Amino acid sequence: MEITELMIRYGELSTKGKNKKIFIKKLNKNVTKKLKKYDQVKVSYNRDRMHVKLHGENAEPIISELNDIFGIQSFSPIVRVEKSVEEAEKAVIELIRKNYTPGMSFKINTRRSDHSFEYDTNDINRMLGTAVEDAMADIHVQMKNPTVTVRVEVRNRGIFISVDTIQGQGGLPVGSSGKGMLMLSGGIDSPVAGYLSMKRGMEIEAVHFHSPPYTSPQALKKAKDLTAKLSRFAGEIIFIEVPFTEIQEQIKKEVPDEYSMTITRRMMMRLTDEIRRKRNGLAIVNGESLGQVASQTLESMLAINAVTSTPVLRPLISTDKNDIIDIAKQIDTYELAVQPFEDCCTIFAPTRPKTKPKLQKVEDFEKAIDVNGLMDRALEGMKIEKIGIETDENKEREKNFADLL
Repeated sequence: MEITELMIRYGELSTKGKNKKIFIKKLNKNVTKKLKKYDQVKVSYNRDRMHVKLHGENAEPIISELNDIFGIQSFSPIVRVEKSVEEAEKAVIELIRKNYTPGMSFKINTRRSDHSFEYDTNDINRMLGTAVEDAMADIHVQMKNPTVTVRVEVRNRGIFISVDTIQGQGGLPVGSSGKGMLMLSGGIDSPVAGYLSMKRGMEIEAVHFHSPPYTSPQALKKAKDLTAKLSRFAGEIIFIEVPFTEIQEQIKKEVPDEYSMTITRRMMMRLTDEIRRKRNGLAIVNGESLGQVASQTLESMLAINAVTSTPVLRPLISTDKNDIIDIAKQIDTYELAVQPFEDCCTIFAPTRPKTKPKLQKVEDFEKAIDVNGLMDRALEGMKIEKIGIETDENKEREKNFADLL
C-alpha cells in the first residue's frame, strides 16, 4: 500500500494562541516554496495539521526536504483510506506486515476528530487490534513500549494511518520573527549562530567582510559555500560582501596593536548596523561565545557594542565549544569551516590583544582613523547576491571546491 501523503504536526506553533494562524500560514508558505519543484505535490493545512498530498510522487525525497524546515515538530508518512473500519483494517494489517519481525508487539493509538463517526476510539482500537491478531498469529498487543505503534486518525476526509513518526527541526518558521543580519566569518561559530537564529524564526542575511589581497578568493568562496549550507533551512539567503581592506590597513597603521582588534570589530559592527538599517533588518547576529577569544570578554563586548543601539543577538553566548562543533557537524558546516583559508578576522591579528579594553581609550585611539569616510567607501563597494542550495552558482561552487583545496 503506497504512502498517499505526509501529515505534519506543528509542535510549538500550537502554543501561539491568537497568533497561531500567522505562524501556520508562514510554515505553509515555507513548505510550499520548498516543495515547488515537485509538480504533483499539493500542500494544505488546518488548525492542527498540515498535509502534503503526494499524488503519486515518491515520498522519500520529500521526507528529506521536510527534515530541513523549521516549524515542523514531527511528521508521518500516511496511508489514507475511506471512513470504513474494514478499509482501515486492511491498511493496518498491510503496514504491520511491512514492519514485521517474529514475535513483535504492536499498539493501536486512535484519535477521532470527526465525532460523527459511528465508533469511538476504544471501539476502533479494539477492532483494529483484533483484526491484526487474527491475521498474524505470532504477534501481540502491548500497551507499553510496543515494537510498532500504529497511529490512526479519523478525520472528515477519511481515516489516516501511520506507523512512523519522524522528528522535524522544531522551532519556528523562518521569517516569522523578523530579519537579522548575520556577521558571517569563515569559521565554525557564525554559521551555527545563523542556524540557531533561523530555528527561532529569524530570516537572516549574511554579511561577510573581505580583505583582498590579504584574504584569498578561496576564503570568499568558503563564506559563500557556508551560506549555501545554511540556505537548505531557508530556501535562499542574501549574501552581502563588504570590502574591508582599506579599513584594516588604516587601523594597522594608526592604532596601537593591542587595541586594533577592538577597533576592527567596532568598524564591522558599525557597517553591519548600517547595512541592517538600509535593508530593514531588526537585529545583528554574531557567533560570539563568552570568553572564547579576546574579543569575546564582557569588557570587549561592551566596547564593541557601544557603536550601536541595535539589539546584538549572540545565540552561542553560553555554549561550550564542543557543543558548537557538534551542531556544526550536524548541519554539515564543520568540514567546510575548518578549511585553512584565512578570513579578515585573522589577518593583522595583534600578538597581545586587549582582553579588557577601556572604552575611553578605544574612542580616543579611534579618532586617528577616518571612520565616516572609510564606512562610506566600504558601503559603496559592497556586493549583494542571493545564494540557495539549488542555484546554478552553488552547484558550480560545489563542483569546483576540490580544485581550490
